[in-house]
Parts: sequence; C-alpha cells; structure tokens
Amino acid sequence: MVIVNAAEIVIYQDPDILVVNKPAGLLSLQDGYNKELPHLVTVLSHEYGRLLMVHRLDRDTSGVVVIARTVEAHRSLNHQFQERTVAKVYHALVSGVPSWNEYLATFPLRKDGDREHRTVIDFKHGKKAQTDFVILEKYSRFALMEARPHTGYTHQIRAHLAYIGFPILADPLYGNGEPFLEKTTTDLSKTSSYLIKRLALHACSITFDHPTQRVRVTFSTPYPVDFLSMIQAFKHQE
Repeated sequence: MVIVNAAEIVIYQDPDILVVNKPAGLLSLQDGYNKELPHLVTVLSHEYGRLLMVHRLDRDTSGVVVIARTVEAHRSLNHQFQERTVAKVYHALVSGVPSWNEYLATFPLRKDGDREHRTVIDFKHGKKAQTDFVILEKYSRFALMEARPHTGYTHQIRAHLAYIGFPILADPLYGNGEPFLEKTTTDLSKTSSYLIKRLALHACSITFDHPTQRVRVTFSTPYPVDFLSMIQAFKHQE
C-alpha cells in the first residue's frame, strides 16, 4: 500500500481546481471490489474538502491529474474532455528500438475486449482512436517515447504501443510484466535490486482552459525516482 502525504503531491490549488502529482501505486478512483483501498479523494479530501474526479490514471501510472473542487469546475472540465480540447503528454519507456522517430497510431480500440479485460485493436467494432508517438531517446534495447493521445480511451497508449510491437516496460497486461533488474544475472539471488517494478508510464503534463479564469493553463510534473533511474541506467549502458 502506498503511503501518501496529501500536501506533498499537490502542485497547484485554487478555489476551483486541485492539480496533483499522483504517485504510482495509488488509485485514481475507488476500487470496485475493495472499497477500503486508498484513492486520490480519500487521500486529499480531509485536507482539501469536497473533490470531484474528472479523469483518471491507471494505478501504476504516475503523473499529473486535475481534480475539480466545485460543480461548475467539474462541468467545465468534463466538457473539455468530451470535446477533446484537453492536451495530455505522457512519457513511456518501451521495449525495443523503433526504426522511426515519429508514428501516428490510428488503430480502433474496443474496451474489455478479451478475458483479461484488456483494450484490444478491433477494426470492425472498435472506436476511432489516435495517438501521436515521438522518440525522445534511443538506447541499445529500449527507447524513451513521448505519447500524445487525441482520444482518451482506457489503456489507449498501452494498447497502441503493444500492437505496434513496443510494449511499455513492466506492463503486466500488454507486456511481460517483468520488473527491470538493476543487474542482469542468471542467479537472481545476486541481483541487488529492481530499478522499476511497475508500468513505466508517466503523465508529464496536462493543458486545459481554466474553468473560471478563462485562460489556457499547463501543469507538468517531473519524472519520479524509479522512472529517472531507468533512464540513467540505460544511458550508462551506452
């Protein structure tokens, strides 16, 4: 269970919105099976009062989330997400090194498409989806990639990357789910530690129209320690 100090994850607040840097391992929304598990509202509401969720990140995805504090702000932000005027930028560490530097994925997606409840590519029944990918850095066997989803379907980035052959590191649903070891050895008892145990995906920034100030705003978050340690390890291997 992730222990979170509310004040440490809030990066901006005003009477209308709260912007937080969600740590990996913390739920965005209440778990449907275990309602006792902590999630963003339970962590934050004691200190910040009534909160209304607008969007979510997967449990193991870290990064920026905007939360409404009033009904009016919630309505405004919901409308912006529905109209796809909210711009989100993610960074992912992926397995494999693409030959391309930019790629536009337009494969249609269908939620809950198999027995593992994954989002699948479905050219017949899927909904239109679009994600822009840009390579930021290439390493010997991995790459750092930027993803800009233009639609907001569940697991969109994960499903698109897996389909084109570059699953996100440590992704338990769309990749092999294996933690990345600090030292590679056949004797696991001699492995010093894991660099990253969770999905290597970070929500770097979000841009939207402020609900009441009527200005375009952008909020960003730095890489967490585990994500940054992976990048440093890959660079060291070059």
